[in-house]
Amino acid sequence: MTVQVMLISPALNASLREARFDGDAPIDPAGARRARAAAPAVPVADRYVRGPSARCTGTADALGLHTDPELSLRDWDMGRWTGQRLAEVGTNEPDAVSAWLTDPSAAPHGGESLLEFCARVGHWLKSVGTFGAPEESMQHLDGDAGGRVLGVVGPAVVRAVTVQALALPTEAFWRLDVAPLTLTTLSGRSGRWNLRCGQPLSPTAGN
Repeated sequence: MTVQVMLISPALNASLREARFDGDAPIDPAGARRARAAAPAVPVADRYVRGPSARCTGTADALGLHTDPELSLRDWDMGRWTGQRLAEVGTNEPDAVSAWLTDPSAAPHGGESLLEFCARVGHWLKSVGTFGAPEESMQHLDGDAGGRVLGVVGPAVVRAVTVQALALPTEAFWRLDVAPLTLTTLSGRSGRWNLRCGQPLSPTAGN
């Protein structure tokens, strides 16, 4: 069975514009307008999910999607850094930020390490991409023709999924950029994924 996992990164919000560790800020009016304009380009899927954040929820709503919240696709837990500007944390805790950026097992903020975050997201990917996955993970997928899952998820989640799908070194996470309102598509199954990344949502992107 071939599965297609399609991930849409959410629209802009104030935290992204200010380079903050997102404190669950909603999308801003400009981001909502862009998402509504992109709605016709959203691909058709058998199942629609979203990260539980306000940013993902607002984007899904603006795209006109009826989505189920998926806790496994929540954003990276930044612990006590949540809501702070990266520049401020870098000034106040330079050694902690250096460890965070260079050691995937480090969690100086008290939240998730990069390893923990990638493993959590990877578990979800495996659940939808493995033959004989639990019924609750695959209940909306066509077992004969394969299935299409579309998720509106944070950019860090898209990066973590990419790392896990392609079995990249965890450090590759920092080398991946995900722009707002872009589509990343994985086709195949667990352990055999093909990747199409960074496709802007435009009238020619939907199918």
